[in-house]
Amino acid sequence: MKQQIPAATPQKPVEQPKEEVKSKEAKPVAEKITAGHIHLSGCTGCEVAIADNYAGLLTLLDRYVDWVYDLTLADVRHVPKMDVAMVEGSVCIQDKLSVEEIKETREKAKIVVALGGCACYGNITRFARGGQTNQPQHESFLPIGDIIKVDVYIPGCAPTPQMIRNVCVMAYLLLKGNPDQQALAKKYLTPLMQLAERGTEACGCDLMIEVVNQGLCMGCGSCAAACPVRAITHEYGKPNVNREMCIKCGACYAQCPRSFFNFDVINEYQGILDAITGALQ
Repeated sequence: MKQQIPAATPQKPVEQPKEEVKSKEAKPVAEKITAGHIHLSGCTGCEVAIADNYAGLLTLLDRYVDWVYDLTLADVRHVPKMDVAMVEGSVCIQDKLSVEEIKETREKAKIVVALGGCACYGNITRFARGGQTNQPQHESFLPIGDIIKVDVYIPGCAPTPQMIRNVCVMAYLLLKGNPDQQALAKKYLTPLMQLAERGTEACGCDLMIEVVNQGLCMGCGSCAAACPVRAITHEYGKPNVNREMCIKCGACYAQCPRSFFNFDVINEYQGILDAITGALQ
């Protein structure tokens, strides 16, 4: 007979020491703000500029902003209540749904931002090519400021991704920050609010009247670089605007470092830069 070998007793698993769970770093402010993108009659270039923030956009969405409405990025059919609404494009006044949508946006958003030249000034939807007015057979388009009250302008065709990112950070600090952060954000946003108060008309002539004629132009070329239709050239170190080519998007005036940004912003430049950099780290 073969001798039976007793079965081996199963050994208890060796408990591994538990790793310490590192607590997440506290956010500057506890709650996120809600924001969304309203797309009217435009080319989607402004939304591309939003996406061009890349990792910075992901940081904003992770820490500071809940993106609650966007025809491209969010599966929501109706405009919800939100803190900040970024509106791209002008309003076709023959389109009843567009007119109702922009009015609904004003009712449901605490802050309405006109994003890009079409929303701010009408841009090519209003002036067609090179100052050519719309013909009777054309549809009629208006900047959103002619329909509703707008709080903040971000002009340009399209606005720079950095400008959009900075406004998002400052809107967050204005709504959710401590008193010092709110004061800093207000100083940054005030010039953009003053642009909204100027109205819905823009032209390259703004540069000539308010910058060049005032002896403020330093010949940096930012206006010419920002013009989407190359309507600005430099002659003897100063800008020259071709009015026939100008589409009145406001990009040149918005880009000029000597135009609408006042001393409240300039004197707080380092603090603003530190706040934005710290938010995105």
